[in-house]
Parts: sequence; C-alpha cells; structure tokens
Amino acid sequence: MKRTLFLSVFVCLLVACGKRGPQFTVEGSIAEASDTMLYLEHLTLGSGIVALDSAKLDETGDFCLRGPQPSNPEFYRLRIGNQVINLSIDSTETVAVRARLPQMALGYAVSGSGNCDTIRQLALKLDTLRHAVERIADDRSLTLAERENQIDELVRAYKTDVKLRYIQNRYGQASSYYAMFQSVNGQMIFDPVSDPSDITWFAALATSWEGAYPSSQRTQNLQNIVLQGRRNTRRHVVEINMDNEKVSETGIIDMGFPDKTGTERRLSSLKGQVALLDFTAYSMQGSQERILALRQLYSKYHARGLEIYQVSLDADEHYWKTMSEQLPWVCVWNPEGLDNDIVRLYNLQQLPTWFLIDRSSTLVGRMEMLGDLEKEIERLL
Repeated sequence: MKRTLFLSVFVCLLVACGKRGPQFTVEGSIAEASDTMLYLEHLTLGSGIVALDSAKLDETGDFCLRGPQPSNPEFYRLRIGNQVINLSIDSTETVAVRARLPQMALGYAVSGSGNCDTIRQLALKLDTLRHAVERIADDRSLTLAERENQIDELVRAYKTDVKLRYIQNRYGQASSYYAMFQSVNGQMIFDPVSDPSDITWFAALATSWEGAYPSSQRTQNLQNIVLQGRRNTRRHVVEINMDNEKVSETGIIDMGFPDKTGTERRLSSLKGQVALLDFTAYSMQGSQERILALRQLYSKYHARGLEIYQVSLDADEHYWKTMSEQLPWVCVWNPEGLDNDIVRLYNLQQLPTWFLIDRSSTLVGRMEMLGDLEKEIERLL
C-alpha cells in the first residue's frame, strides 16, 4: 500500500511538472543574506515586473529558482530589497550566480550564459560612468555649461566603446539589446528619439531580431522605436499661425492621451488652473536636470493652482512608464510622437518645448515668447 501511495504521488508530480512545461533554472548562493527573501522577476514589456519564483535564504545562501522557458530572449533579475542582478534567458539553460549581499548588484559572478556575463560587464561599466557623471555634476567650480559639456563627452565616449566592443556584429544577442537600453541617472544613454546615429544602431538590432524572432514583442518594440525615431528626425513644416492674437481667439488646442494607468487625461480638464503644457522625452540628454527644476516649480506653486500637463514623446512605452512613475503631475504618453496631428498643430521645433495656459484655458505663449517662466506664473496665479 505504501508503494502504491508513493507511485501515485510520483505520477502526480510528473503530471504537475508537465503542466508547467519546460523551465529555465537560476541557482547559486548569496552569502551574508540569511533570513532574506530572494526573488526571481521577469522584466516584461507589457506587464511590467512579474514575480516568477522566490526563496527565503538560510545561512548557506543557497537557492534554486525557476521560470517558464521564453520563446525568445527575455530579461530577468534576481532581487533582494533594492539589490538586483540582471540576467537574460533564451531557453531552458541553467545559470549559476554567486554573490555577497552587500555587493550583490556589482560584485557577483555568473556562469552558464555568455549573455549574462556580458550584462555583468556592462553593469560595471555603467556604474563607473554613473560615478564619473555624478562627480562632474557636483563640481561647483565648473559652470553649468562646462558640466554639461564634460558629461556629454563622457557619455559619447561610453557609447562609442559600448558600440564597438559589445554591440557591433552582435545585434541579435540579448546583451546588445540590454546595452541599447542602458540609462544613467534615469536618462537613456542611446537616444532613440532624436539622434540619427543611435537610431541606425536600433535599426540594426531590429533587423537582426526580425530575422531571428519575427513574432516577438521585443522585435515589435524595436521596430516601433526605429519608426518613431525616423519620424522624429524627419523635418516637419506645418503652416499654423500661433501668434498671440490668434491664440487669444481660439484658446487652447485640446488633446487627450493615456496616463500610466491607461486613463485618458485631457488638457481641457485643467481649466481653472494655470497649466504648463510640456512636450518632452525622458530619454533626452539633460532630461533629469530639467525634471528636478520642474519639481521645484511644482512644489512652489501647485498649492496655489499650478498644474503641469507633460506629454512624453519617448519611443519606448515601458521606459516612459518607469521614468514617470514617481512624478506628481499629469504625465501622458503620445505613441505617435511628432507625427500626431494634435502635436503637429503646436508646431514643435525642438524638444523640450513648453506652453503656458491661464485659468480660462487661453494659451498665453510658448517657451520662446516667455523669458522668465516663474515670473509669468506668478502673474497668472
């Protein structure tokens, strides 16, 4: 009877495993992490971060986590608190990771996957760049222009090195995809919005992924980014009269785009408040410094009636959601970029560009017309 019971349990386990289907494995040990929870998470495009498996670590730190086999290269991470290790998986491989918790994010070793080890190298390089950028940004012996120029030079040198050493002739690899989406201080290093050279590299990735994984969501994402970037870098000539007299007659050109929850937010809903209509892309150089300035403006005047309606023209929806998640004002995403009919009516000549709207929903003026934004906001409030 005991044998019959054992066989029944064994068969049930086999059936359960069959239902799960093929899986990949991430195993290893995290030292100095006793009594902490280790999570294996999938970094999806459409659904954000999805938890796949977890383990409570004991004094040995040993773990073995699993997830379903992906149909194309996908990205995952091991996480304890804010410490993360990024991984890529493309089949049913077993990847081994060894680390110590205090230095888990940067001091780990990985085997079983060349792509995962390349991602480890890229993480180290990016950390070095981040520290160098922070040192320059904090150097008050330099003018703002000097700091921006030095940071731009660092980023350009980093991009050239990564292109030649990690991406060129390896466009179909997951590590190349990962490299193209690296960011420093919340700002994408490769600019898929307005840099024709970077768009060409995204196009090379898109072509390679189309050949290897034609139906994957990541292939579609790359193709959309390239199409959007090419639209954005194509010159648009729109015959729209936006002088003050015309604006005062017609008020605002209304628009409605989805926020990060998918809810449509209309510009006209802000009537009764002073609104700053801001067209931007979080992936642009200097975006984070500008966000900090807007935060100060918002904190100072929001209680008195100022609202910001920020339209992102970023090509990557997931990146936009990530970057806008903690912003307190209205953040919406326009997937068509500069080719959207409503956006074209505002005759954008550059990004970022902002417009100021008074409490009666009348467009007061645009960036080039108003030299002192804060003084004008004070006047309208």
